[in-house]
Amino acid sequence: MPRGIFNWTFDDVVDFLKEYNFTLNYVNASHYYYHGIYEKKSRHVCVPFHGKVAIKTRTLKGIIMQSGIPQKEWTKK
Repeated sequence: MPRGIFNWTFDDVVDFLKEYNFTLNYVNASHYYYHGIYEKKSRHVCVPFHGKVAIKTRTLKGIIMQSGIPQKEWTKK
């Protein structure tokens, strides 16, 4: 279970993005690219897949920036 910006897995990130209507655009090796619209802007998010291993904090911060969804929304769950 994610807490703050720690312990997020690939599945946690994908589930969160799907809540905001992001959809899988394409896959390139171990990276999944999602597309969605947030605040009337088209967004592209790259999510690395490395099994059940937690995504590194710095990588998650990059995903948050790419999505445009405020960090408060990510951490309130």
